[in-house]
Amino acid sequence: MDLILVRHAIAADRDLLRWLDDSQRPLTSDGVKRFERAAVGLRRVQGSVDLLLSSPFVRAWQTAQILHEIAGWPAPIPCPELEPMNDVHLVIDHCNRQEAKVVALVSHEPLLGDLAAVLLAGESAPPQPLKKGGAVGFSSDQGVIAGGMTLRWWLTPKVLRMLALP
Repeated sequence: MDLILVRHAIAADRDLLRWLDDSQRPLTSDGVKRFERAAVGLRRVQGSVDLLLSSPFVRAWQTAQILHEIAGWPAPIPCPELEPMNDVHLVIDHCNRQEAKVVALVSHEPLLGDLAAVLLAGESAPPQPLKKGGAVGFSSDQGVIAGGMTLRWWLTPKVLRMLALP
């Protein structure tokens, strides 16, 4: 299975007066514009995916929608396992129940950094955080395995945007 991790794009700052529930914080207009360009670069690096799972938090969902619209990936499916404070093993188990060959996950820190570390080096690895709008690609012939994934690429949002240039 190929597994693509994508951190949500730049979102509005936390503001309890505007969003009592942090899950409702949206992307900024600049975050949308930057990630639209990054999505073009991500399409060039990854091509298509079979399944796009997203945290139901607004900022992650909006990022997944951009991937659907710009990169041509499938419509996102809400995945509560991808909420920011969940355990990486919930995500690993969920991915291993999927029949798709290429799965993309849109989520948050600290979950993605913890997941990337566990996939690369196993349980005791320090977190490897992703920048907002960044992405990383893994592969394995045996499914999603702690310490058993091969790193294919790790790209910052700036590099993804540069890849979108003609």
